[in-house]
Parts: sequence; structure tokens; C-alpha cells
Amino acid sequence: MKHKPAELLALSPKGTVPVLDTGDGMLEESLDIMRWALERNDPQDWRLLADPAAAQQAEALIARNDSEFKAQVNLYKYAERYPEHSRAYYREQAEPWLDELEGLLEGRPYLLAEHPSLADAALLPLMRQFAGVEPLWFAEAAYPRLRGWLEGWLGSELFKAVMAR
Repeated sequence: MKHKPAELLALSPKGTVPVLDTGDGMLEESLDIMRWALERNDPQDWRLLADPAAAQQAEALIARNDSEFKAQVNLYKYAERYPEHSRAYYREQAEPWLDELEGLLEGRPYLLAEHPSLADAALLPLMRQFAGVEPLWFAEAAYPRLRGWLEGWLGSELFKAVMAR
């Protein structure tokens, strides 16, 4: 975004997206925007209010994804900037997380329930980035449920509508 709209800069001097003017303030983080929206309309129980233990687990997964896994994805994706180790090494550092997610998907289509949750939506962007670094490796890796979960999201009408150019 070389030519940022004046409206964006008026809302957020950082000039980054996403940004949402709620009428009561500005939200500049995707997760904050998702939580704000779900507090107002959550017909599919993405917040997992019907299962408080799952809701707590969702928060823990999101926190790990946004800290530990995010750092691993950056090292893996930009391995040439971090020559201390190989790309394969950085990928291997992330594999325990992939194993954990693979296990969560055993017997159900989503991470914590039979339906999508905030955790699924929050983890999706980084998993998409991770899978895109070495698509052939990911296509053959020992994570068939995780791969199916990702492919399901990427092929969904919801994803296509959100990502429309």
C-alpha cells in the first residue's frame, strides 16, 4: 500500500490494516476486531460459550499461535535472513505445534468443536503462510488432518468472500 487513503491515515496514523472505527474507539488488531464482531453477533458459537473449557483452550491456542508459532513462521519463511540454521531446521522447530494441531483435529473437522471457532479463524492466517513456504513439503507431510482443515478453510465460501479482491 504505497498510496494509503487519507481515510485510513485519519483513522490510524500507523496506516496499517486492519483498522476498525467502532464508534467507541479504534481497533487495529485482527483478533480484537474478531472478538468485537463476535460479541455482537455469534450465531454459530465461535466463542464456544456453550463449552467454557474449550473457550479457555481456544485462548491458549491463540496466544501460542500469536507468539511462539508466529516467530517460528517468520524464521522459516525468511530463513535466508537467519543463516544460523537451515530452512529445514526452522520448519522442524514448528513441527511439535503441527503435531498438536493434528491431534486436536482427530475425530472432528475443527480444532475445538464440530463447528468453526475463534481459534480456527485466528490460527488460519499463520498456518496458511507456513504451508505456503514449501507447498510440496506440506502436501506430503504427516499432517493429513491439518492439511484437510486448511484446504477446507481455503476452499470455503466464507474464505473466498473475505479474501475477494
